Amino acid sequence: MEQALQQHNTDDKTTFGFWVYLMTDLVMFAALFATFAVLRGNTFGGPGGRELFNLRFALLETFVLLVSSFTCGLASIAVQRGSKNQTIFWFVFTLTLGLTFLALELTEFSHLIADGNSWTRNAFLSSFFALVGTHGLHIAVGLLWMVVAMFQIWFKGLTSFIVSKLTRLILFWHFLDLVWIFIFTIVYLYAYV
Repeated sequence: MEQALQQHNTDDKTTFGFWVYLMTDLVMFAALFATFAVLRGNTFGGPGGRELFNLRFALLETFVLLVSSFTCGLASIAVQRGSKNQTIFWFVFTLTLGLTFLALELTEFSHLIADGNSWTRNAFLSSFFALVGTHGLHIAVGLLWMVVAMFQIWFKGLTSFIVSKLTRLILFWHFLDLVWIFIFTIVYLYAYV
């Protein structure tokens, strides 16, 4: 009984620590959004968001990431049911969608850079690459975390320790989807207003 209580207290501390981490990430993204908002008009005669961004492409990125959030939710349900195979299946699906999103984002970056619109061109593009690139880096970390988690599930099963880790991974993934909704709205949609 005492060991179970000690494990519960450890899980509570870990969960609280993860929430603190997410809040620091939230503050960092808020600073990046504020920077973008201040610098988005500083194009120094270069093209702005309306000329550079393909709204349909950004909408495709959004769709892919939102579907990945849905499949991650299905993985969460599989975890709660204790189904190892379904959990892995839905995480593989989520991983595939996450990789697709990352490939789309890197494609957008490469086209911008190939057209001479890198982060060195002006303050607007610097803030764009900083904001969207930081989100992409978080997606890459989430995908790596997902791969490690799937190996752990495969070899160790859905132990309480792994389920606790998966809960934080799922929370992290949904957080990134929420951040992307703000990026899509503030960066891409607002460029067309």
